[in-house]
Amino acid sequence: MIEMTSILEFFRQDKFALVGAIIYILFILVALFAPAIAPYDPQEMVRVDGRIAFNREPEKNFKLGTTNMGRDIFSQLIYGARPALTVGFTAALFVMVVGTVVGLVSGYFGGKVDSLLMRLTDVVFGIPFDPFVIVLVSFLGPSIWNIVLAMALLLWRDTARVIRSQVLSIKKRAFVEAARVSGASHSRIIFSYIMPNILPLSLLYGSLAIGWAILTEAAVSFLGFGDPSSISWGYMLHDAYVSQALSRGAFYWMLPPGICIMLLVMAGFYISRGAEEVLQPKLRSM
Repeated sequence: MIEMTSILEFFRQDKFALVGAIIYILFILVALFAPAIAPYDPQEMVRVDGRIAFNREPEKNFKLGTTNMGRDIFSQLIYGARPALTVGFTAALFVMVVGTVVGLVSGYFGGKVDSLLMRLTDVVFGIPFDPFVIVLVSFLGPSIWNIVLAMALLLWRDTARVIRSQVLSIKKRAFVEAARVSGASHSRIIFSYIMPNILPLSLLYGSLAIGWAILTEAAVSFLGFGDPSSISWGYMLHDAYVSQALSRGAFYWMLPPGICIMLLVMAGFYISRGAEEVLQPKLRSM
């Protein structure tokens, strides 16, 4: 199993992965302490001298200005980290678990089980991702958990394929054959002998899924299918778009959520890049 010392050593050796981890930690802290950081409630229509502060430009009381409804943009940006991280990490967990289990079972048992699971994977590959998410969210209702469900139903396909190919190789090794001869059960061989060897690869695809999940949530919210009760960065971009912020030159409203989305996706890529070099050391010399 992966030890804490090996994780720390990994981040010490790969600077890109360290930068990605620092970005994640900063956003996690922002999400946890959002009520203490944000000066206003993100849904509150802020008043100044008894009047609602519509379309205020950045100033002392409003670091990033206000929306056309008088809501503080900086507060929305801070609270927007919560749904982004919730969707990102939850969807990545589902993708990693489902893809790993499907890949393990398919690669280990082979035969009809392998054929059935791989044909199911082919069907999932044939479903267009973004339209499926939009249709499912439209049918079940706007909610970040329905977005997570949509991603969990489709994004495991890449992980399953790669894990299966690794299992096909690992199950032929001597230590697995020794465990089988000694009378170990199938479940013990799969989860005690094979899974520890493919876990780094599973974590790699999990880190990539975080970026996909955050981008998907932002895209769905931007199209107006997001959770209206939750202020996300995608919702902020949608709100800015329908309010014609671009034509008014209100870049202080559009750029911050876009930059935050970009940073979180970059963080996932940096960590996965470092993990890929650990799994394939030859990449370090390229």
